Amino acid sequence: MTEKLRRRNRLFLIGLLGLVAGMTGLAYASAPLYSLFCQVTGFGGTTQRASAAPAQVVERTITVRFNSDVNNALPWSFRPEQRALTVKLGETGLAAYRAENRGSKPTVGTASYNVTPDKAGRYFNKIECFCFTEQVLEPGQAVDMPVAFFVDPALAADPAMEDVTTITLSYTFFRAKDEGAVLAQQHGKKSETASPKATATN
Repeated sequence: MTEKLRRRNRLFLIGLLGLVAGMTGLAYASAPLYSLFCQVTGFGGTTQRASAAPAQVVERTITVRFNSDVNNALPWSFRPEQRALTVKLGETGLAAYRAENRGSKPTVGTASYNVTPDKAGRYFNKIECFCFTEQVLEPGQAVDMPVAFFVDPALAADPAMEDVTTITLSYTFFRAKDEGAVLAQQHGKKSETASPKATATN
């Protein structure tokens, strides 16, 4: 084998290894990058998160409908307390969902969410939501889960949104992947609370 051929094979091998490394890195980075892209653009109906409602309220109204679903692996019932609310653009809306653990053991749920039509995602903002954290329910426990939201007044200036009069907010609850760790941590906190404090003796 000539020196030229060896060099060509070596370069090919280095390039191939670089390609594999690049593809592996891209696979690890793609999920958070895709999530960030969706959050910024509202792609796929991804909603936004805000610390407070805007000062401006526009007279145009939007009807927000509420939908719910539960993955089969989670023994919960989950439903909206209201079918729909009509709000002005920029006005804070307050809705609630009710969840109940119908299983015989404590379970931890985490909610995924989106809105339809997808193009409304960039304008739909949540101020407070049960979906921001994992939810722990004891056997037979039922809770009301509030959602505070608003639809950005900027929607009124977007020609692509002229046909939108209704937005559907959908949630699906799944069993949390780290359920065991969450329940163990909660059990530890309860044990600490229940344990009597030691008293000093002379």
